[in-house]
Amino acid sequence: MRLASRWVVGALASVTMLLGSPGTAAAAPAERSGPLSTVGYDVSHPQCGTELPTPGAFAVIGVNGGLATRANPCLAAQLEWADGSSGTVPGQPAVQLYLNTANPGELRDQVTTWPSAGSTPYGRCDGDNSKACSWQYGWERARTSVESFFRPAARAAGLDSRPAGYTWWLDVETMNTWQSGSTEARARNRATLEGMTEYLTDRDGEVGLYSTGYQWGRIVGEVPANSPLGDLPSWLAGALTLRQAVALCDEPALVPRGEVELTQYVPDDLDLDHACG
Repeated sequence: MRLASRWVVGALASVTMLLGSPGTAAAAPAERSGPLSTVGYDVSHPQCGTELPTPGAFAVIGVNGGLATRANPCLAAQLEWADGSSGTVPGQPAVQLYLNTANPGELRDQVTTWPSAGSTPYGRCDGDNSKACSWQYGWERARTSVESFFRPAARAAGLDSRPAGYTWWLDVETMNTWQSGSTEARARNRATLEGMTEYLTDRDGEVGLYSTGYQWGRIVGEVPANSPLGDLPSWLAGALTLRQAVALCDEPALVPRGEVELTQYVPDDLDLDHACG
């Protein structure tokens, strides 16, 4: 997951928008990596087949292979690597997870995963492009990611395969397929994330949100106070240095009543994570 580094142009745009133009001088070695006792890493399918660093304090592993409907092909190996993290940062479990998210409701005739039925907080899903079916789509994507992708990999890695006890970050990026162009479209996108959240929290998983303020605003917009997303923690991307990542901790959370818990920085080709507070 690299809002800041997978696409260089996106990285610079995000940092400029959130923090102002970064300096041109290279970061000092300590700033590039952070204290070894507190640094976290996040890895996923782009790191398959590459040599990973010595585990840090915590790791966030991508369950999906870039799309919400695909599995990370090296998930088991990366979970086993993450299990070597020290867990020395208070409030940050050694092994955490993230899920790719999307809402292809405007393209539902072109996908096979759009739901045709389901009972939701927004009423019954009947296959239309509605908040009800958007919610159901999110619930089903979370279920598939947990049951078909995560649980077999966790068992193979010798880890607990139940959702409970893990933090699950929902990765919200404009590079995935979302509805757009209206307040109603953003409400349907929000419903998808609410469906994913309910699936995970019903199984005692902890849920957080990963994005930048700009991308969150385009995809989800303002979150009502009564939304299940309203008090979830934020993990903000967009920094290139530890100093910028620390500054991101003071940015507004993605949702009302939420707090910025993690920030991501990408000084070179590896995603590093800073725990706020």
